[in-house]
Order: sequence, then structure tokens, then C-alpha cells
Amino acid sequence: MYLKVSGKVLLGIAVALSIYLSITAIWASLIVSDVLPEVTKSNKQSLLTIEQEKILLKIEDPTFYEHAGLDISEGQGLTTITSSVARNVFLFGENLSGAAGSFQSLYRGVFKCCKRIDLGRDIMALVLNQNLSKEQQLQLFVSSSYMGGYKGRQIKGFPAAASSYFKKSLSDITEDEFITLVAMLKAPNYFHPTKGAKQLKTRVSSIKKILAGTCKPRGWLDTEYKYCAGNA
Repeated sequence: MYLKVSGKVLLGIAVALSIYLSITAIWASLIVSDVLPEVTKSNKQSLLTIEQEKILLKIEDPTFYEHAGLDISEGQGLTTITSSVARNVFLFGENLSGAAGSFQSLYRGVFKCCKRIDLGRDIMALVLNQNLSKEQQLQLFVSSSYMGGYKGRQIKGFPAAASSYFKKSLSDITEDEFITLVAMLKAPNYFHPTKGAKQLKTRVSSIKKILAGTCKPRGWLDTEYKYCAGNA
């Protein structure tokens, strides 16, 4: 009897999840053109140099140009660049009204509660990938990622971070300085150039080892690179 009840419960959960994800896909497909920011409607020169892009993708999303929005790569964790952009665009960008706004509020609540296991954002990433080129996704990621607090204000995007922390334009910072910005992405106020200088230095060192090929993450959830930090 217990096994039969458990089977029914699991079936019910599977059905509910399927309905939830199907509605998410329909909602995201219907409103995607409304939530895309103006920056995506014009072709702008890449914010990154070729070498900077290689470094960023190696650490944040190694198969970015190959996957359809989702991927599991060593050291990447639960998100891709596409899913990060999807979260910002669909959930925390423009505030929608009416029925679309009600669903947006629901999805925001689900993400806030259960972001580690919420599959809704993954569905949004698949929809976004079908409607936005990889170049545009990368442009949005680089220009809008949260990069910590500086002198009482929030820093958004790599260009603003380069200006605030290094007093240079993004194109003029050194490779080490760019790696520092990439290292901050995981937790910008913890891996902070002033408030978290010690742990940031350790993370930068680990990332350099990964880039050089002398160390590699131990599995897809190893985003802290603790083994690399202790691997001289």
C-alpha cells in the first residue's frame, strides 16, 4: 500500500511539474519581445576583447556558443550565461502588468524561495536562446552583471566595474585585472577588491591555474575551486 501511495504521489508531482514548466514556456514565449531591453535592438561592438571573452567563457560557460541555453560543465555550477541573462530579463527587468505581471510575480517568488532547484528559469533560458543571439546574450551579461558595491552604490556591468575598481576603461585593463572581475562574479561582495581582498586573491590564483591548465574543477558543482587553491 505504501509503495502504491508513494507512486501516486510521485506521479502527481511529475504532472504538476510538467504543467508548471509548460505554462512557464508559454508565458516566456509570449512576453519575450516585451521584456528584452533596448540594447538588444541595436548592433553594438563587443564590449570585450577576444582574449577577455576567452577568459570569461572558460570560467563561466565553456560551451556557451554550442549549447541551447543549458549545460553542465565542470566548475560551472547550476547556471549558464544564458540562464543568468534570462533571470535578469524575465524576472528582474521590466515590471509587467495584467496577467503577464501576475505570472512574473509568481515566478519571482518561486525563484526567491527555491532558486537552487527551480526549473522555471531553465525553461526561460531555452526561450531566450531562441530569441536572442549569443552575441547579444553575452553583451547583456557583460553590461548588466552585478559587480558589488562601491562607495555606497551598486556597480552593474564590467565597464562600470573596471572604471570603479581600476580607474580604467574595460578595454584598457590588464589581463590580471580582468581575471579579478571574472573572479568577483560568483559573490561580488564577498570576493570584493577591498572588503574581501584576501579571498579574492585566492580565487584569482585558482582561476589562473584553471586557465593555464595546471588545475581543473572537480565536477560541475565545484565553483569554489578549493582544490586548485591548495594545489601549488
